[in-house]
Amino acid sequence: MRIHIQNPADDADFAFTPVQWAAAVSRAADPGHLDVSFASDEAGFAAAMREAEVLLTWTRIVKERFPVGALPARAPRLKVIACNSAGLDRLAPFDWLPPEVTLLNNRGTHARKAGEFALMALLMLASHIPHFATAQRAETWEPRFGSVLAGRTVCIVGLGTLGGAAAEQARAFGMRVLGVRTTPAPHPACDEVHATASLDAVLPRAEFLLLACPLTPATRGLIDRRRLGLLPRGAKVVNMARGAVWDQDAVCDALEAGHLAGGVTDVAVPEPLPPGHRLWRTPGLIVVPHVSSDDPATYNDRTLDILLANLAAIRDGRPAPNRVDPARGY
Repeated sequence: MRIHIQNPADDADFAFTPVQWAAAVSRAADPGHLDVSFASDEAGFAAAMREAEVLLTWTRIVKERFPVGALPARAPRLKVIACNSAGLDRLAPFDWLPPEVTLLNNRGTHARKAGEFALMALLMLASHIPHFATAQRAETWEPRFGSVLAGRTVCIVGLGTLGGAAAEQARAFGMRVLGVRTTPAPHPACDEVHATASLDAVLPRAEFLLLACPLTPATRGLIDRRRLGLLPRGAKVVNMARGAVWDQDAVCDALEAGHLAGGVTDVAVPEPLPPGHRLWRTPGLIVVPHVSSDDPATYNDRTLDILLANLAAIRDGRPAPNRVDPARGY
């Protein structure tokens, strides 16, 4: 099987290396015969696409190199496109993807780091750290006493890799965890799981709201101004999903009005945030530049392990665990 790994020219932290690839192959149970090439320029990409059956790369490279109609002509032997990210919303709509090409994400890579970030955000909010950060910039001494997480209620929207890891950490700290996802199937780290259709009934019970769902047509704008108003006064919010999942201006208004007591967001619209954007100066809000779930020390190793496991499944005629359903967007 011929595999090509296309690195961007400007990403020193997450570019895949031959050493990482060799280590991943040595860890795989039965990798089979694999020929791999690497490139970070247009010439290398074009040459590799003449023979490549599998492409591993960044979503922005896929979007740039495969506009609608480019496949299969640009890569006539391509069977699999694997992206080194879990959320592939920037590739939607998927009308550029031929039905014979399997699209994979790296869902599962982010779990441990995402869980730790979620716990950190919840602890920060419980201890009013966003409030103190705002007070520090204003050079004001404003005591406010926090509380432990145990016994408090968090609503986690999305129970995939990120949300599931967040639920496990919250549960370990004694929180009552209310999960919300497409279907109300039980989750081992949740006290209750509700369907998204029941979200309005869950929000009034949430002292903390944590968003960890993929961005799809169904979740875009899910947390709007009306739903923010359903949260109890003093609730705190965390967004690890995508900026478009909630109404940013409504969040800022709720923080400024005191309805929300604090927030942490790892995502925004647009990214990167330009100077002067309202999110930078909203009181009680910590803005993190979309780095919550990525650990350079482990990210590539885990991504390659997931890719090799999926290729083995495809080779053996089994379903690929990380196959993306274009109809759902994840």
